[in-house]
Amino acid sequence: MRLLTWICRIPVGLLFIFSGLIKANDPMGFGFKLEEYFVVFGIEWLSPLAVSLSILICSLEIVLGVAVLLGARIRLTAWGLLLLILFFTWLTFYSAWFNKVTDCGCFGDAIKLTPWQSFTKDLILLALILPIFLYRRRIQPVFSKTGSNLALLLAAVLSLGFGLYTYFYLPVVDLLPYKVGNHLPSLMTMPPDAEPDVFKVIYTLKNKKTGELREMDDKEYLSTKIWENPDWEYVKASDPILVKKGYTPPIHDLSISNADGVAFTDELLNNPFYNLVIVMYDLRKTDRGAQPELNAIVKKAQDYNIRSVGLTAASEQATRAFISETGALYEFFYCDATPLKSMVRSNPGLLLLKDGTVIAKWSHRELPDPEELERLYFAD
Repeated sequence: MRLLTWICRIPVGLLFIFSGLIKANDPMGFGFKLEEYFVVFGIEWLSPLAVSLSILICSLEIVLGVAVLLGARIRLTAWGLLLLILFFTWLTFYSAWFNKVTDCGCFGDAIKLTPWQSFTKDLILLALILPIFLYRRRIQPVFSKTGSNLALLLAAVLSLGFGLYTYFYLPVVDLLPYKVGNHLPSLMTMPPDAEPDVFKVIYTLKNKKTGELREMDDKEYLSTKIWENPDWEYVKASDPILVKKGYTPPIHDLSISNADGVAFTDELLNNPFYNLVIVMYDLRKTDRGAQPELNAIVKKAQDYNIRSVGLTAASEQATRAFISETGALYEFFYCDATPLKSMVRSNPGLLLLKDGTVIAKWSHRELPDPEELERLYFAD
């Protein structure tokens, strides 16, 4: 039994620590995923707590992983592991069966799992946790009670501190397509040899003589030329149905326009010179206290004829009110909130682009001095 519990404890502990760390690296992203679940279950009122809950959940995973490896407070740890994995197993099954949340976010943006893959992973974890729970009384701690308590306290403090740090100052490891060094236009195009998604359309036709309804896919519809048969009349066609998933560019949902709906994506991303992009996916929640610093940076950029733009998902009316309130000195363009949340995990956040490449990015809590930008980039 001792060997069996060790065989189970090692992968469970390491996986919980890895899962907690990878999500704590990007608590804002995990918070967005939690908001999706809140919408599915009709508890949107929890959305303001999404980031706080994400940091706590990540810390709990890390502490449980450390505890099971050390055999510390094993009875409480075994109960925590069992209850947590039962909840996650039910959640991933629900997501898979009803296709509610297509990516569980178990490993953040590091490893993408489909709902059924995530459910399978939880079943395996459940099978590993059950022996730990059943034989919890036989597991001996690696350290003394005092040593175990200190180890768990240290794990809790470090994991909470790490989650808070990455929330305030951006992820330590950027796993998103807008990370520094990436050439964004390249990530928006299909490689020449890539296969696109394959869809089909189901046509419904009715026999004028017998009233019989017949369904056929678009290939059969075209090959039989049934529309030329006077005995059949068209009834309806389905929306495109995905048959085979093809290649999806890492950036596939970025579309930037001005207030009149004129597209500016290519113009902004293919600018051969430096340009500053201030990202504010939600103007209602953006930190207005950062605007004086941003205006100072924009003024310095203007000395070098460097373009500065703001990107938001807010309405034109809300944007005008924001400009009037804050005195923002940059022009605004509009984009869906989803890609804006991926550009920089900060609201507002600042990106420095050149010829479509992300040169640097900053949270609004660590904006660079205008003179620093001038010395490092503008005066180059």
